[in-house]
Amino acid sequence: MGDIPKFEQLASMQLSIPLMTRESFAQAIGLPPSVIIAQSERGYWPTVKIGKRVFVNVELVRKRALDAEYK
Repeated sequence: MGDIPKFEQLASMQLSIPLMTRESFAQAIGLPPSVIIAQSERGYWPTVKIGKRVFVNVELVRKRALDAEYK
């Protein structure tokens, strides 16, 4: 089995993925939060669940937008 880091080691690590709550993402792009929440539950937005919170993976949204632009 691989090494599992201890909690103290995890606490010092930082996420390198830009995340936003669904509500703040909705505000940033100008849509009602209920729309973003419903769309993310249907799988239209890339999300990450941390505990009981759900975040939109903004970096993956940006990457998908760039990929779509150059197809």
